[in-house]
Amino acid sequence: MPLPAPGDVAAIAEALRRGERAVLARAITLVESRKAEHRRTARALLQAVLPATGGAVRLGLTGPPGVGKSTTLDALGTMLTARGHRVAVLAIDPSSSRTGGSILGDKTRMARLSVDRAAYVRPSPSGGSLGGVAARTREAMLLCEAAGFDVVIVETVGTGQSETAVAEMVDTFAVLLLPGAGDELQGIKKGVVEIADVLAVNKADGDNRARAQLAAAELRAALQILGRHDPVWTPAVVTVSGLTGEGLEDFWNQVLLHRERMRASGRLAETRARQQVAWMWAMIRERFEAGLRDNPALSERLPELEADVREGRLAASVAADEVAERLGLGEV
Repeated sequence: MPLPAPGDVAAIAEALRRGERAVLARAITLVESRKAEHRRTARALLQAVLPATGGAVRLGLTGPPGVGKSTTLDALGTMLTARGHRVAVLAIDPSSSRTGGSILGDKTRMARLSVDRAAYVRPSPSGGSLGGVAARTREAMLLCEAAGFDVVIVETVGTGQSETAVAEMVDTFAVLLLPGAGDELQGIKKGVVEIADVLAVNKADGDNRARAQLAAAELRAALQILGRHDPVWTPAVVTVSGLTGEGLEDFWNQVLLHRERMRASGRLAETRARQQVAWMWAMIRERFEAGLRDNPALSERLPELEADVREGRLAASVAADEVAERLGLGEV
């Protein structure tokens, strides 16, 4: 079947709802594009498919480099597709500082899932803009749901502030950790552990199994010390092996149990509504900043203000006031 014309929103939306993979790939490319005509088409497309979204389990997964996220996702996703689920993985990659492209090659690291007809793996280059990638990933998530994927997993590299951004777009946020690293929080920021709903100690196989179980016990104790008080959910700690698949069923059951507790309490709907509004404001800020930098009244002055603030010649508040005055906004 031929692909719909690039600007034919109705045809793209219809093909997307039929689950056509090539159309999904094109639709995600549209939402990732910075071209104005593509963004207009993407906005119309998102509005057209909105009624078909919202039904998927939305899972975020993070962890330090080397923890085995891709191996674990490959095994988890394959387990889920074998049970009849359709699984989409949106992997937020670090970007090349020169090209802005993805450099991790998630499709090669998820060998089984990337060729599974019931799965879809999409690396998303961050492009150096956390807000931008968060917005584009949210849009890609909606497109995957419209295409019939009932499990959408967002993977992040576990560095910088991307974990918090991912936690703000999913239903359940999971952190993958390594056993036997001494400090079981091992570089994962306290704030990230505090927002985790499920913590999984990976590589719990062979000689590592006992160390993984000890690490899990230490994590449970650490969580008690952190004192997260939630009337609906106490963060679950499990052990898994992405290599053998051990523990993945328990991990998935905890994800579903958390989602069910959230749904039954009404917090799932509340959280998603809050996320939608936060998404709106994030996109407003992004577009306002882009328009600000292109404003002819500021295009020449902004670099000078930035240089003066950077070199300590001008207070940031003074520079902000000047920008506001030039835009006719008064003092900020």
